[in-house]
Amino acid sequence: MTALARRALKRVESPPPLPAPETALPDDTAAVIAGWCEWLASERRAADKTLIAYRRDIADFLAFVASHLGEPPTVRALDGLRAGDFRAWLARRARDGLARTSTARALSSVRGLFRHMERRGVAANAAIGLLRTPKLPKSLPRALSVAEAADLLSESEADAGIEWVARRDAAILTLLYGAGLRIAEALALTKRQVEDLLRSRADVLWVRGKGNKERLVPLLPAVVAKLAVYRAACPFLAKAAPGDRFFVGVRGGALDPGIVQRAVRRLRERLGLPQSATPHALRHSFATHLLGAGGDLRTIQELLGHASLSTTQRYTDIDAERLLEVYDRAHPRAKQ
Repeated sequence: MTALARRALKRVESPPPLPAPETALPDDTAAVIAGWCEWLASERRAADKTLIAYRRDIADFLAFVASHLGEPPTVRALDGLRAGDFRAWLARRARDGLARTSTARALSSVRGLFRHMERRGVAANAAIGLLRTPKLPKSLPRALSVAEAADLLSESEADAGIEWVARRDAAILTLLYGAGLRIAEALALTKRQVEDLLRSRADVLWVRGKGNKERLVPLLPAVVAKLAVYRAACPFLAKAAPGDRFFVGVRGGALDPGIVQRAVRRLRERLGLPQSATPHALRHSFATHLLGAGGDLRTIQELLGHASLSTTQRYTDIDAERLLEVYDRAHPRAKQ
């Protein structure tokens, strides 16, 4: 059995706890939920936080149904729910003031459970298919300008009181902006991965992203150089095992994302940048600046590790907005 399979099995055997409803669930319903969570962990490789969110959504739904029907629902009762029952649950969430984004995710969780029951042949409720997902406000990722990104990276090298920590922060932020990595992807890199990269003088790096999917990311010479400078400066890497994390905290342990986020908050206050200047904004900036320079959308999708092109297409809206801003500011007839 592979190490990945063992980790998945361990997560299945001890899944994140389901928030307990006021009344215990019938055995058949509890078994269906356990089977769905097992499938999410082993087949979909859902992250622990994702599993916890799904189970919390299902707990909320089942608690409402128990109150709505007067008793904890069996699988047969769930199969018999009508569109009005589901809408009553959505209406209750709206009355409670829950955000539309939260309700949209909860509805997605419930739909996932019902699809699982249908695949297993235990229920086939068509009523849930009649529901519309709550309309969400259109939000675009906020990218930094090229100058703002350059200032942030430059200032990061002088931010920390400890020299090697400053080198570490600069290397991380350069990876986010120069290669479009998520912060979790950057912090998950191991000593072996980076040292193999530096030893071979390669310009590509294998990155494990969401859902344990791997992708090949090209690295600019400036990014590789920052990694090499940090490796030489860090006092803990020489004794670290090959499988240990490459980016470490001041005591030598794995670096927490919150440390990087706090460092960026200090930098943006010093530079007068907007609150949208976060570590993740550097990834958005990577994509936006590539697209603005004529980058192909499909290529950017691959570089970012997006499963769907529709996710990457948001950056075309950003680029269009920026073009309109330039037009309004510069065109002689824009104010007329």
